Amino acid sequence: MSTDTKERPETTPAETTDDDTPKFFHYVRKDKITESAVTGTYVVALCGEVFPVTRSAKPGSPVCPDCKRIYENMRT
Repeated sequence: MSTDTKERPETTPAETTDDDTPKFFHYVRKDKITESAVTGTYVVALCGEVFPVTRSAKPGSPVCPDCKRIYENMRT
């Protein structure tokens, strides 16, 4: 039995379209979102995508399928 604490990742944008709208929002560590938004440092999503946080996800935003799959596997 494991005693590790698992955090629920928040979603943030990475890939963008021509109009600067993200294609997908990715799961990243919640504490890294604020740090990246303030300082411009890069975050690493569950899928391995590396990017600075520039937007926050709205309900119904498209989520990266790889991040979603990895996150769901972490919960089991």
